[in-house]
Amino acid sequence: MPLRRNLLAGLAGCLLAAVAAAGEPCRVAFDMGSSGIRAGQSGRPEVLRADIDYLTPLSAGRGLADTLPATVAALRDLPAQGGFDPGCTRLGGGFSAWRMAAQEDRRKLAGDLEAIRNSSGVAVLVIPQRQEGAYGYLGARRLLGNRLTTSHILDIGGGSLQIAGESHSFGAQFGQKLWHRELCKALRHSTELPCALQPLTPAELDSARQLLRSRLQDIARDLPGGARMTAISRPVTRGIAPAVAHLFNRPAGLDSLSPTLLRATLEVNAGLGLDEMANRLGSERKHAAYLISDLLLVEGLMQATGNHDLRIAELDLTNLPGLLADDRGYGWVAQHDCYLRRLRAMGVGAYFSDPATCTPSR
Repeated sequence: MPLRRNLLAGLAGCLLAAVAAAGEPCRVAFDMGSSGIRAGQSGRPEVLRADIDYLTPLSAGRGLADTLPATVAALRDLPAQGGFDPGCTRLGGGFSAWRMAAQEDRRKLAGDLEAIRNSSGVAVLVIPQRQEGAYGYLGARRLLGNRLTTSHILDIGGGSLQIAGESHSFGAQFGQKLWHRELCKALRHSTELPCALQPLTPAELDSARQLLRSRLQDIARDLPGGARMTAISRPVTRGIAPAVAHLFNRPAGLDSLSPTLLRATLEVNAGLGLDEMANRLGSERKHAAYLISDLLLVEGLMQATGNHDLRIAELDLTNLPGLLADDRGYGWVAQHDCYLRRLRAMGVGAYFSDPATCTPSR
């Protein structure tokens, strides 16, 4: 009899799980960042990717027009490649590059988003920086679980960075590539990416630090209680951490960094030419090109937040879990024309308005 009860209980549990799964909305989401698109479906682990360089045409003043054919193709093809359910509601979230495009000409961007929807069937929203921070923290907490011992994660992308927490976040439009480009303009009067930034003199290092301090002055406002941080992205895990480990003969898999170690690594390498530094570190030239600007950026972030210990945990973090769980975002799918009108009038903040207040379409 106990065995029978256990079997029945197990069967009931399976049936309840099946009913719960059947009651979940079927959703497909597209994480549209500065270097491409990642696609996923609710309830499925697969992540499909398409590489698209959005930053280069934006930085050249051409907007996103050059990228629209590749974008539409990816939005059509990725779900088919993943075998996603064609009946799922589809939502695209545009992040750093799309926010840049909105800043340049939000009316033009609204027209581009309308064209993308008409050609691909995907409603794309421009996601505000604050909302992206919430997505990032949610995704990191799910992946790390109890291993996330800090109040915030530090996620450095190509076009933007996030210090994301459960209730407070800081975001800025200067991730790895944009911060490097800013230094190139300020110190080398170059728009090349990456530029020949090294070697740097002590005076140039001071100028770079002053420039960064001016860009990080809003951290105290956005993170009033400070932020203990875990760095999760490759500029730290694949660039800075191995360079520090090499210099100080530490194990390759460092799990934390101190301001002292960062500053020493920066001071030793900044005065070297790029090829000499790459040879010493045993790294590829294309990756070493960003090391000095990455070191400066992380050093400045630790100073601005008062961190004396930066934790490290590499994650393949995407915005897909946050997008798939975003009821507001999916509420805009049925009201996308209304969203586009508000984007033209309000800019990126249109996302935070309420889809339920839109006039029903006739």
